[in-house]
Amino acid sequence: MAEAQPKKAPLALDGVRVIALEASVSGPHCTRILADMGAEVIKVEKPGTGDLIRAWDSVVHGLSSGYVWLNGNKRSFAVDVKKPAGLEAVRRLAGRVDVLLENFAPGVADRLGLGAAELCARNPRLIYCSLSGYGQDGPYRDVKAYDLLIQGEAGIIATTGYPDKPAKVGVPITDLSSSMYAAIGILLALYQRERTGRGQVIDISMFESALAWLGYFPHHYWHRGEEPERVGMRHHYIVPYGPYMAGDGVYVSLAVATPQDWEVFCRKVARRPELLEDARFKTAPDRRKNRVVLEEMVEKMFLEQSHEEWTRRLRDAELPHGRLNGIGEVLAHPQVIARKMIREMDSPVGRVPVMGSPLRLSESPVRFDPIPALGQDNEPILQELGYTAAEIEAFRRDQVI
Repeated sequence: MAEAQPKKAPLALDGVRVIALEASVSGPHCTRILADMGAEVIKVEKPGTGDLIRAWDSVVHGLSSGYVWLNGNKRSFAVDVKKPAGLEAVRRLAGRVDVLLENFAPGVADRLGLGAAELCARNPRLIYCSLSGYGQDGPYRDVKAYDLLIQGEAGIIATTGYPDKPAKVGVPITDLSSSMYAAIGILLALYQRERTGRGQVIDISMFESALAWLGYFPHHYWHRGEEPERVGMRHHYIVPYGPYMAGDGVYVSLAVATPQDWEVFCRKVARRPELLEDARFKTAPDRRKNRVVLEEMVEKMFLEQSHEEWTRRLRDAELPHGRLNGIGEVLAHPQVIARKMIREMDSPVGRVPVMGSPLRLSESPVRFDPIPALGQDNEPILQELGYTAAEIEAFRRDQVI
């Protein structure tokens, strides 16, 4: 008698179907989160070229690093929605799914015949999420938006860099923050639909997502009229905090965030207990006010010992500390290895390494299905929609797919 195969644990979003009218980073990152947790994501792409991110580079054995990063666990449906037959196929699909995500410029989906009003009328249970630069209304609605531009408009760049030169955040933070809010919004709408039976329209913008991440800076402006200084690798309000170069040229990062941390730092790490009696450094506001003097003292102090010595003192004192790792060091990090964050995924060029999902649910695994070739799922998707073999062949002949 054959041994029974163990049942696979259900995925958190099993049975949820998503159409992704997406390009670049923000939309694909949102739907990748959903796909990782089990949603069936059907990525609608332009025949011949696909998502523009496919052409950004060819570093993954001919595939784009961005496409590999963002598009595993999805199905690729390459269909020309500007042709009536292609548009009707996507409309038919929209009548059978739970979620539609689009990150076109505002108004584009409506002009294509795929707007929220039309598709939600056809499918009242549809959750329709628009993710754009500035939102679906307001005076900046039609302003072109890229991560760099939004970082500037939303004040992120005002908080980064050095006093003589600003800098953007290295990763596309406004794409990523908005995509996470979009994913959260979709999950909330799915949860609400369980109670109401109705779908709804979600309007997420990169600009507002960045505003929500400004943290304490608006409060300092509202209550004290303070614009944030650019403080390089330091903290705006906590001193000392950041990486300091040791005598052997290696940086050691530390955080002295509480009065207790300050005492431990002075006594056990710096071994300068007299600093505790210095009126310039008594409280966190005092240390911030006298930042220049204190930072110079700490910088000179760190140059007196090797990074191993400072790391040992910080570890023994149980103060928060860490390293400034390069990407290679990060990928070899013991915690990365222990938590199995680097996984492999099938692709059109074979197995490739990918970064795993940070989502860890005790009752639901993360999916690792292949990265799709452009249009590889055209035929099965059209068959699921009821198209005959002759109709599918006509789609090919007429370059609809």
